[in-house]
Amino acid sequence: MAADSGHAESVDEPVGAPIGGLPTPLAETLRYGPFHRALREAIAHRGLSLARLRAHLEQLGVQVGQSTLSYWQRGLRHPEVPRAISTVRALESVLRLPPSSLLDLIGPRSGNAYAAPRPVATWPDPAPLLASFDSVPEAARGNADLEVLSVHDSVQIGMHREQRSITTRMVVRAVRQGPDRYLAVHRGDDGSLIDHALVRAGEGCRQGRLRRESASRNLAVEMLFDRRLAAGEEHVFSFTIIDDSGGPTVGSHRTFRDVCGSYLVQLSFHRRAMPARCMKQFRASADATPVDVEELVCGLGGVVSAYFGDVGPGIAGIAVEWN
Repeated sequence: MAADSGHAESVDEPVGAPIGGLPTPLAETLRYGPFHRALREAIAHRGLSLARLRAHLEQLGVQVGQSTLSYWQRGLRHPEVPRAISTVRALESVLRLPPSSLLDLIGPRSGNAYAAPRPVATWPDPAPLLASFDSVPEAARGNADLEVLSVHDSVQIGMHREQRSITTRMVVRAVRQGPDRYLAVHRGDDGSLIDHALVRAGEGCRQGRLRRESASRNLAVEMLFDRRLAAGEEHVFSFTIIDDSGGPTVGSHRTFRDVCGSYLVQLSFHRRAMPARCMKQFRASADATPVDVEELVCGLGGVVSAYFGDVGPGIAGIAVEWN
């Protein structure tokens, strides 16, 4: 959140004053996005606190919460079209930005940079599958005794565009005395034969019970720790799920039920199956409009990465498009 700088010439200039020259970094961000970064940089350039920004908007008859402005500039929420159009236009006026410069960043754009991203498929509810772990209290609470501090997903994509494996490394902290396992859920891509998927435990855990549901392509598995954690104790563990029978992948997404300190997801593509486009995106739910949308560059070695700080609740990941 930007602090109030106290610069009277920035804070108290009349709303709707002529647009002055913008610094090159801000102009570039307004051109290419994403929205939250452009908004944050524009607010900082004008020296406004969120409280002062909200007051200026009220002078224009626009009511918007300070928390909403905070979510927007941090990329945790996204203005909903068409309901937020008048608010975004008012922001352009208050921040003395070119007309439609922010508005263009919240809807589909022409060209390659920000066309509408592909939707994330709605995932079947895994609750019936998890209910089969009825003798494990942690399952019923959805890992409630563990706070997830960090997650790193490393996804291997094969030469037929299939998702071959996902290696997950997690850092968790015990909320209270006693947790000794983590219950992981995986869903295969379209065409996946989930009954053929394999789970391999890495450091810090061993495989416990495993359940599959062919119709939904869901798999749930217990990753057992070597001891019960003390309250406040942190634990690092990793595991790999090999599920290479699906069709061309649409990307990799992880659902966060609570806030997680950091999430890094990396996709490694086979040199004979490079993607046409990869998009970082976050959704509050499977059917919500994506926010924090950003086109990613596939670097040397065919690896594309997306990092999310303080992510969730919601769905974060990378969407993939093929030629």
